[in-house]
Amino acid sequence: MRDLTAIDYHAPDSDQQFVSSLRETGFGVLKNHPLDLQLIGSIYENWMTFFTGGDAERFAVDGRTQDGFFSMDNAESPKGHIERDIKEYFHFYPWGRCPVNLREELVLYYKAAHEFAATLLSWIERYSPVDIASGYREPLSNMIVGSDDTLLRILHYPPITGDENAMRAAPHEDINLITILPMSSASGLEVFDTTGDWIAVPAGFDNVIVNIGDMLQEVSGGYFPSTKHRVVNPAGEYMHASRMSLPLFLHPRPDVVLSDRYTAASYLNERLNELAVV
Repeated sequence: MRDLTAIDYHAPDSDQQFVSSLRETGFGVLKNHPLDLQLIGSIYENWMTFFTGGDAERFAVDGRTQDGFFSMDNAESPKGHIERDIKEYFHFYPWGRCPVNLREELVLYYKAAHEFAATLLSWIERYSPVDIASGYREPLSNMIVGSDDTLLRILHYPPITGDENAMRAAPHEDINLITILPMSSASGLEVFDTTGDWIAVPAGFDNVIVNIGDMLQEVSGGYFPSTKHRVVNPAGEYMHASRMSLPLFLHPRPDVVLSDRYTAASYLNERLNELAVV
């Protein structure tokens, strides 16, 4: 199994390297990025207390708005899979519910990661071939401006016994444009490449992982591939450790036209139904 290579965010050609990686693998890994590692570590620590403290059910998910806490019984089942993933998570939107003592950190991170994502989307557009870019109905970075659908998910993968019939996250593609994923508290993320191999994503805590979602694939007419990925179950002593993760899913405004087939709203509703979460 080969590895993805981390790209220095401050390298002179980081934008071109990054977009080339997205094109070839559907993923890019960046180091020396502007996201606050201390803030991310604090979020992991404080939300671990939330998930293990017995108070999470007070914020049980609202089926209409999709914000709040998803227990393991309500976790998603990726398309084509019956078993639910072995995880619990909280959906945070700036307009949604959140424990008061945890909101400030999430608001700070959400804003910073959103600005970072806008920069990366501008890189993607800059290095899109002319015939591909001409099909974008508006600048990619503009598609996320004013969107209430961009989602910050705080994920907790609990310890496992080894007898589970499911994975922490079964192979799946993301729905959105791009996903910003600071390094999780433990390894396990793998990417399925074009040669049919699973690639281990570098586990350095100072890395940030960015992947293409199905909406960017749709917008680009397939030029940028939405790549299948998974979180494998740990073995040995690591079975007894939790894993925290903090993906930001960048969604366009509902009115954004992705293609002749879909608006962002129609595409999102179709996929949420497939995931059995609406």
